[in-house]
Amino acid sequence: MSDEPRMSPVAGLAVAVSAVSAGAIFVRLSDAPSSVAAFYRVLFTTLPLLPVAYWRYRAQFARITRRDLGFATLSGVALALHFASWFESLEWTSVAASVTLVQAQPVFVALGAWLLLRERVTRRMAAGVAVAVGGMVAMSVGDLLGGVLVGPRPLYGNGLALFGAVMAAAYVLAGRSLRQRVSLVPYVVVVYGVCTAALFGLVLAEGHPLIGYPSREWALFAALAIGPGLLGHTVVNWALAHVESSVVSVSLLGEPVGATVLAFLLLAETPTPVTLVGGGVVLVGIAVTATDAAG
Repeated sequence: MSDEPRMSPVAGLAVAVSAVSAGAIFVRLSDAPSSVAAFYRVLFTTLPLLPVAYWRYRAQFARITRRDLGFATLSGVALALHFASWFESLEWTSVAASVTLVQAQPVFVALGAWLLLRERVTRRMAAGVAVAVGGMVAMSVGDLLGGVLVGPRPLYGNGLALFGAVMAAAYVLAGRSLRQRVSLVPYVVVVYGVCTAALFGLVLAEGHPLIGYPSREWALFAALAIGPGLLGHTVVNWALAHVESSVVSVSLLGEPVGATVLAFLLLAETPTPVTLVGGGVVLVGIAVTATDAAG
């Protein structure tokens, strides 16, 4: 661990979890296409980092190899698909289901590391994965079997959220070795730069305009970047230098809880009992998997 920080890491994590919890609400409040909101979220997060990267890390950029750029490209494209699919999922299913399912990234990281990197999977991790998958199944089909629909197409939206979780895991796995060789700011700038370019291509492919949105939409785009982007994930990366990664992983499970509460208060969206129970099971499975993997 690093020297004693000026701000309490616990307080920092509380700020970060609060910030990322608001992300789904900002997306739901926006009337812009989901790919456009995702594009500006990443773009506005990256732009403030460019001056810092230029003045303090120029030499490190020059040392990035072609192989590293390849991993950065894979990581950035996976991150773009994560944002695009998750933002779109919020159009079709409940905030509670979407945020809980997309938070299942540690489960897919464990599976991916086992399948692709031949990393060892303990019995505890396997149990955590099994519990989380059981909760995902319950969340995805339970409400449909009970005849209760939360969102226009909840099964489709849940599938998009799960795909977003898989892509978030791919982003982590592709960037794992790169992050060991490249400092945080150059890493984020390169990967987010690729992510921004990929989302820009998606917006063009879908035929959406990039300008002409009302001021309310630009405020929401900025809020997505400042809140979940800078105050959320940036603070999480800072906290990793001061507390155990298992603590950070478990702390981030507060995002689905916070997002569900905010959706209830601000959007009058009440999750069904099946969503609440299934979501709780998923969070238990994620916690078991993440803490064992981090330990």
